[in-house]
Amino acid sequence: MPKVLFVIPDGRSTAHELALRSSESLRARSVDCQLVVLSGDPRDAAEQLHGLRADLIISLGGDGTFLRCARLAHHLDVPILGLNFGRIGYLLEDPPSDLVETVSKILGGAGHLEDRSVLELHVSIEEVSTTAVVINEVTIERTLPGHTVRVHAFVDGNSFLEYAADGVLVASPLGSTAYNLSAGGPIILPHLDVLVITPVAPHLTVDRSLVVDGDQEIRLTISGERPAICVVDGVGISTLDQGQSVTVRRHQRRLRVASVSETPAVSRLRAGLRQNHE
Repeated sequence: MPKVLFVIPDGRSTAHELALRSSESLRARSVDCQLVVLSGDPRDAAEQLHGLRADLIISLGGDGTFLRCARLAHHLDVPILGLNFGRIGYLLEDPPSDLVETVSKILGGAGHLEDRSVLELHVSIEEVSTTAVVINEVTIERTLPGHTVRVHAFVDGNSFLEYAADGVLVASPLGSTAYNLSAGGPIILPHLDVLVITPVAPHLTVDRSLVVDGDQEIRLTISGERPAICVVDGVGISTLDQGQSVTVRRHQRRLRVASVSETPAVSRLRAGLRQNHE
């Protein structure tokens, strides 16, 4: 029996009602359904989703809810369907008129799926190695208010630039409309196989982004005396001191994103941009 996981942020009554109605109809079609209502804190949300299994994950919220669900979908290697019930949803779609039929098509192999690149992060500090899946971006940020952090960026082992900035981020195409966009970086269409390096409020240095091929590896090294923090999709995971580095590359497994229709990604992006400027 296939299983569908509905994930809803706390307080979204319309999304909750849709999930309940759809679950009832899907169970009549011999589909197992589970509903999870997420708390607001990203760390608590990760704990709520830990260990769950499904054949399809449906995110009923905004980009934040999709981000939390996407890591689980990538881990399980199952499709994720993101439906917009939030204020921001650059890459999400409006709920279809018949969600049950849409889900049935996806489970039956007739749905439209798109593979999306995500990132893999490696951090090694004092013989302790950490590896993490990154959906949107890795950011090296300052820890001291009023001071910059110095970060030396390398591409495939070759020195590129040393930044003095509030931070430096590496974003996936999916993440290009998140922190990267706020920091002045370019919008990357989600099907492209690239990574983007963007400085955050750089001081007396190059303030433009660098887009590199998806096969290339990026290393960010703390070159100044001030420490920094490594932040993955908005959650801090490690403090970095002078000489310590993180390595970012494309993950070998893609994220499988289900779509309500074959509407081009650029059209969905345009709708999201218009929505957030009204």
